[in-house]
Amino acid sequence: MDPKKLAQSYDQIADHWNGEEFNSDNGLPQHRRALQFVRNPGLALDIGCGSSGRFIDLLLGEGFTVEGLDLSSRMIDLSRKRHPEVTFHHADITKWKIPQLYDFITAWDSIWHMPLTAHESTLRKILQALKPGGIFIYTAGGLDTPGEKYDSNMGPEVYYSVLGVPKNLAIFTEEDCVCRHLEYDQYPELHLYFIVQKK
Repeated sequence: MDPKKLAQSYDQIADHWNGEEFNSDNGLPQHRRALQFVRNPGLALDIGCGSSGRFIDLLLGEGFTVEGLDLSSRMIDLSRKRHPEVTFHHADITKWKIPQLYDFITAWDSIWHMPLTAHESTLRKILQALKPGGIFIYTAGGLDTPGEKYDSNMGPEVYYSVLGVPKNLAIFTEEDCVCRHLEYDQYPELHLYFIVQKK
């Protein structure tokens, strides 16, 4: 999987998340559930922030100082126009050096696009970027074993990878984190999200 090609794919469809056909409530109930575990609404990071700004709006409303990150330059351009007061990073999360610790990190429908070979190390890096008590919410394919695939449901071909549920849970323990919630929220589709807390 070439990150440049992924970025180009998302550049082509960046406006989708701002159109009438997009469900702007997508992921918000799950994020509200995750926010119930927050001890301190300090710093937050939205990985794969996209262009809709819905999670950034939610986090700003909860009193967080928010940063966004995306691989797509078009997504970043649209996000900066929507939220000029927010710091955005145009970067590849697998290579980006996370600059500080965060109280809340979200990666909704985003990090499953990174190469399978980089998946575990990047997940560990994100978990290590949580402050004690910090919360991480993210989506994963609900498989039991590692896997990868390409999909063209959105138009351009897009790559996906998963570590599998058991491996995710093992990494949480090894990184001194606890799984607070795990849900197949679109069952029978294998769309899964985790809420994880740093001890």
